[in-house]
Amino acid sequence: MPVITIRLMEGRTQEQKRELAKVISEAVSRIANTPLPGVHVIFENVPRADWALGGMLFADRDPH
Repeated sequence: MPVITIRLMEGRTQEQKRELAKVISEAVSRIANTPLPGVHVIFENVPRADWALGGMLFADRDPH
């Protein structure tokens, strides 16, 4: 039972997460030779205020 955790900065749509879950699950199932229904994908949405790069919070950068 593979469990894949994906951390994303908040703001992705349900459709984007739906597509990611589908494509990643299918790839893991095929490569790991495990049944597709046993592949778990967990999305962790991280607020911009809790994510930094190069010493600067994304909340303090130009909004995208």
